[in-house]
Amino acid sequence: MTTQPSLLSQVEAGVAWITLNRTAQRNALDIPTLKNLHALLDEFNADPAVRVVVLTGSGRSFCAGADLAEWAEAEARGDLETSGWTETAHALMSRLYSLEKPTIAAINGTAVGAGMDLTLCCDLRLAAQSARFKAGYTSMAYSPDAGASWHLPRLIGTEQAKRLLFLDELWGADRALATGLVGEVCADEQLLDVAGELATRLANGPTFAFAQTKKLMREGAQRDLPQQLQAELAAGLLCGRSEDGAEALRASVEKRPARFVGK
Repeated sequence: MTTQPSLLSQVEAGVAWITLNRTAQRNALDIPTLKNLHALLDEFNADPAVRVVVLTGSGRSFCAGADLAEWAEAEARGDLETSGWTETAHALMSRLYSLEKPTIAAINGTAVGAGMDLTLCCDLRLAAQSARFKAGYTSMAYSPDAGASWHLPRLIGTEQAKRLLFLDELWGADRALATGLVGEVCADEQLLDVAGELATRLANGPTFAFAQTKKLMREGAQRDLPQQLQAELAAGLLCGRSEDGAEALRASVEKRPARFVGK
């Protein structure tokens, strides 16, 4: 009997594709999958051949969230609170959110709980028309545990975040687009092509500057404006001294498209 890998990955033309591949479990996240995805992100972040990361799911679901079967087994053993799922998930969410490379969530179906939280950690969210979003926490008499309470108010505002979390509403792709939960919706059959086109645009861009921009935006909420301006100055100096910065200046003078290398 062949064991199906829980993750599929490939790198092509600077774009790393990661596909959650537990179709029978609707791509639910068990501890081994969380750890493997974390390790894969570390690998891609360190690989200069990877300039963009795209995360999607196999089958009809993007990700059903935590693997409740694994939780039930831990509960039966009496060690649910010490099983390590939450800590492992937190480490993964932090790794994905802090990745230096641009990240795209290509949401092919239902994203529930921690599955939705995975999308929130990505820089850009592209949804198929059949995509559905559900927090899933309060219906289980549980509070958010993988970052939704931090991301959602910042992305869609406090009141819409409370609707999604308190009422545990199931939002379709159009509602998600209208509130700002995703940035684009496309036909199901076009999802991977549209995601690929977006990823290629990013991969051909100044990814060193993207990394500095991501860091500025992540850390900016902790600063006042004068502090942020100082951080922008420091980041700008790094960008100006980079190979991409020099190439952008040459290309501008020579009136040709720039060829960025991400350094």
